[in-house]
Amino acid sequence: MRPVSIHTGAWRYPGAFPDANFNFDHLKRFAQTLERARFDAFFMADHLAVLNMPMEALKRSHTVSSFEPFTLLSALSQATEHIGLVATASTTFDEPFHIARRFASLDHLSHGRAGWNIVTTSNPDAALNFGREDHMAHDERYARAREFYDVVTGLWDSWADDAFIRDAESGLYFDPAKLHTLDHKGTYLSVKGPLHIARPVQGWPVIVQAGASEPGRQLAAETAEVIFAAHGTLAEGQRFYADVKGRLAALGRERDHLKILPAAFVVVGDTMEEARAIRARLDSLVHYESAIASLSIALGHDASSFDPDKPLPDVPETNDGKSSRERVIALARRENFTVRQLAQRMGGYGGLAFVGTASTIADEMQQWLETEGCDGFKIMFPWLPGGLDAFVDKVVPELQRRGIFRREYEGTTLRENLGLPRPGNRFFPKR
Repeated sequence: MRPVSIHTGAWRYPGAFPDANFNFDHLKRFAQTLERARFDAFFMADHLAVLNMPMEALKRSHTVSSFEPFTLLSALSQATEHIGLVATASTTFDEPFHIARRFASLDHLSHGRAGWNIVTTSNPDAALNFGREDHMAHDERYARAREFYDVVTGLWDSWADDAFIRDAESGLYFDPAKLHTLDHKGTYLSVKGPLHIARPVQGWPVIVQAGASEPGRQLAAETAEVIFAAHGTLAEGQRFYADVKGRLAALGRERDHLKILPAAFVVVGDTMEEARAIRARLDSLVHYESAIASLSIALGHDASSFDPDKPLPDVPETNDGKSSRERVIALARRENFTVRQLAQRMGGYGGLAFVGTASTIADEMQQWLETEGCDGFKIMFPWLPGGLDAFVDKVVPELQRRGIFRREYEGTTLRENLGLPRPGNRFFPKR
């Protein structure tokens, strides 16, 4: 969610809630519907700047603004009981102490349902919002992120799980021997600690990562427990799955302790024709000004001067996200799109899409799961609430009937529901 649909035309679709980004009653309904369907988590993507688009495009997009993630997810934690709550937080423009404290707080408020999506921000406008003229180079952002992860998880381990005695009779609130001061001094960060909040319920909130470049894959293999992937085809997904999972053994990690979830845009109809018509109508609601701006962002290059009715020309590399650029170019070449066609697709949603009936969508998902293309999916809905309700009411029961999706939650924490172990405390190992 952003915190609603990622599709630029979603807010205009008949029956959609145009004000959902800032209507908590709607957002609460969405989260509770997902929980009723036994979804693992509600994931809120986030930006640290208004999207870098021309105003003619920006004024047409509902993705221009949203709640601050921790405020919203903290509120949703009190309106739900089981579903995980995952937020994006940047290692480029935030400080480890802030991140550690916020996620630990969310994990306690939700009784163990928090997850951190680690991102390395590439938007140059975000740099300007934080007093910088430019953002870090691609590989340097990932090097900082690796150290950032070590600091945040170290801060979460500041207290032993049993540090807080709270013995009213003796007057001893905590055991000083079970408090660790991190005192980190590294290449990019200097953080003394300790974190002044008890160790999170899950030990650490679930670690999520989404990088697809070489540094991103290595960071994920070393640190992530969930990867939000982006693949246009099953073959791409299988190659990514084999590559990242293959790195785990050398790092001493179990294959099952990292879940790979490609993003999947789902459009459900009672017939294939109806599903295709829904998507066609949805895409038609994206203005060309918005579409070409979305293409420019995805490419990291201004596409407004391209001839709209010719193939995509060669696009030079930039300091922006490389994997996004490569996916868009591959899509254009694979589908023989003109710039106009590519822009319309990117202006709506240009990635993996399952468009069909409950049965055909379940068939595609099952194929991905059974041929090592993924461990699950990050589902994106075409519009809300209708697209969400259709998936929950039609596709989820079909997945459950096939025995490839849960009927009840496995535990009380996000880790338990994902089948992930609770990490030990590096400073206070259990004996």
